[in-house]
Amino acid sequence: MTPPRSTTTTAAPSGARGASSSASSQTLDRGIRVLEVVTGSAQPPTIAEVAAALGVHRSIVYRILRTLEDRRLVRRDAAGRVYGAPGLAVLARGVEQDLQAAALPELTAISQDLGMSAFVVVWDGQDCTTLVTVEPAQGNLVTQRPGTRHPLGRGGPGLAIAASLEPEQLAAAADTGIIEDPERPEVAAARERGHATSRGEVIPGVFSVAVPLRVPGQLPAAVAVVYADRAEDTEAIGRRLSAGAETIAAALGAAPAH
Repeated sequence: MTPPRSTTTTAAPSGARGASSSASSQTLDRGIRVLEVVTGSAQPPTIAEVAAALGVHRSIVYRILRTLEDRRLVRRDAAGRVYGAPGLAVLARGVEQDLQAAALPELTAISQDLGMSAFVVVWDGQDCTTLVTVEPAQGNLVTQRPGTRHPLGRGGPGLAIAASLEPEQLAAAADTGIIEDPERPEVAAARERGHATSRGEVIPGVFSVAVPLRVPGQLPAAVAVVYADRAEDTEAIGRRLSAGAETIAAALGAAPAH
């Protein structure tokens, strides 16, 4: 379950406008955190579990959930467990819409070719977030769900993105603590080979191979696959992912790599 972030509450300025602004900001923050807990939990949580994750009273979570239910962003079953609802998909379809549309056909081809879950991860300056995933019809059962987040420089996609950043970007990420160790040998190795590999850094016991996806005007990104702990030709996987990344970049108007 996603751990709660600490929130500092300060006294609102005197007057109705200041109090309203402070209350609205806090309510919005809590609503977003409720969605993060619901969508990030291994199994649908109860209201009590969401309240515990946020460190607030159940009545606060209940009021927020009622609003989210009205907007079709969450739903509750008969047992009181909370699920993400179809309204979330409506919001998500506009996120990096061009990248999703360009990536989907190639991710489908990669997934079919390799028998693995194929996905695109983007880095927004803070976390690496899975944007879109295609699962194979048969074969590998390991997947990386859209919305999954992990740190820059961790896992195959995080390493591939770190390796693709300009030195000043990487230095800024290190200065702010966004990346733990920009000097990791795995980052240098990914830069040299053109693809990154990892084992168990995001999902225990799961391998990942990833390559950078470079498109001017788009967020730093990576194309990746995950698979269960078994012997695979990571060099061949890296070549297939690199070809896929070039296809996606070309669909978005990027010049071919030389």
